[in-house]
Amino acid sequence: MSPEEVLPAGDTDGSEQTDGPAAKPRRRWLRITLIVLLVFSLVGVGAVVASGFYLKSVESDIERVDAFDNVPEETRPEVVAKGALNILILGSDSRDPESTGGSRADTIILAHVPKDRSSAQLVSIPRDTWVAVPRSNEGRGGRDAKINAAYAWGGLSLMVQTVEQYTKVRIDHVMLVDFAGFKDIIDALDGIDITSEKRFTSIHPPFRTFEQGKQRLDGAAALDFSRQRKQFADGDFTRIKHQQQVIKAILDKAASGGILTNPARLNSFVRATSSAVSVDRSMSLVDMAMELRSLRGNDLTFITNPTKGTGRVGSESVVFADPDKAALFYEAVRRDEVDEILRTGK
Repeated sequence: MSPEEVLPAGDTDGSEQTDGPAAKPRRRWLRITLIVLLVFSLVGVGAVVASGFYLKSVESDIERVDAFDNVPEETRPEVVAKGALNILILGSDSRDPESTGGSRADTIILAHVPKDRSSAQLVSIPRDTWVAVPRSNEGRGGRDAKINAAYAWGGLSLMVQTVEQYTKVRIDHVMLVDFAGFKDIIDALDGIDITSEKRFTSIHPPFRTFEQGKQRLDGAAALDFSRQRKQFADGDFTRIKHQQQVIKAILDKAASGGILTNPARLNSFVRATSSAVSVDRSMSLVDMAMELRSLRGNDLTFITNPTKGTGRVGSESVVFADPDKAALFYEAVRRDEVDEILRTGK
């Protein structure tokens, strides 16, 4: 799927909120890279800690959340491809200069890991995607709305139920990410190398200038780089490309750099990563790390939920999904047919 099929170019990312004082401004794609970074950073560390004891000690300090307790079993999709994993990743960035607070999920990613563990497909569902939201136990929802409203109305359980109902994919695990500490992760790597396609200046203080070509960025600069969109004709799509660059740079440096042989730096890296995440009660980061230890940046594929573009429903600017393409795409995800996932996700 080309960018033109996802969203028209220009400042039309459709993220205004109109249902309460906790409303947030547009930032639909702002954090995709950073969320995924967290998941696979832990993977890279697990690859070199053979016994798993160190990561297990870190895991014991990670907050656990109830993600499935209030999801009625009879509403959940069946497991079609045993052994494959589908992980719902939700997050927000409290340090985002455009943030105004609130209780919505700013980023929604369905990470599919095939049963052979040789790759991962990261499916971003725009937070303004117009879907049917089931009714929560408190009686909220039960109508069409932006998908991230599910989190505000019914927390994790309603978010899981909404994503499962929309995609027909059964979610195995849930991860929540707070990006406030992600600068420390990049700094623990002594920065990352990024290549910029042109020279541009950030719109956020301290208004850094990023030169054209390859450059070394520390944590603050890397986050700033990944947040910019207004300086580019295709806006959000340049930002997506920058975010993907950040993910791959961190993955590859974590796996091949000196951090793996430097206990102090390794400790800082893992501790910074673990402090930013909460997971469901059954998810083992040790097991996940050992299973995915061979993944690198080139093994990740970034896909956008099939959409028809943006429009308006009443006073709200929304993203309209493409139901026919989405049905084909998520059926491939359910069946763990990676070649078909990649084909229908274009």
